[in-house]
Amino acid sequence: MNTLTVSVVTPDGPVLEDSFEMVSCKAESGELGIMPGHIPLVAPLAISAVRLKGNKSSEMIAVSGGFVEVRSDKVTILAQSAETPSDIDPERARKAKERAERRKNSKQDDVDLVRAELALKRALNRLDLIEKS
Repeated sequence: MNTLTVSVVTPDGPVLEDSFEMVSCKAESGELGIMPGHIPLVAPLAISAVRLKGNKSSEMIAVSGGFVEVRSDKVTILAQSAETPSDIDPERARKAKERAERRKNSKQDDVDLVRAELALKRALNRLDLIEKS
């Protein structure tokens, strides 16, 4: 079966470079399933898990927004942050979730509310990825 070269890159550097048969990710416009030969596209990513399916295995990576660029044989994910399940500290993610919930419920100004909602989404995404792995 044909494969895609997948690169996941953050401002801190590359997180993953490997070949996979399929990439599933959540763009802001909806879920994308990408296989070799997919039409070229660029789409903004939602805070979500990216699922990578290979010949004998699958991997998941938590991304905090960014963009996906698709070419017929290559997928590049440019993310603000990207973490594999082994990179995630469950206790730290739980504490981040609790902090974000407290900030969100404190009814402070709108800027803090938006930041708290984003922080909560990131924490929930990390915790969800740990549970699924």
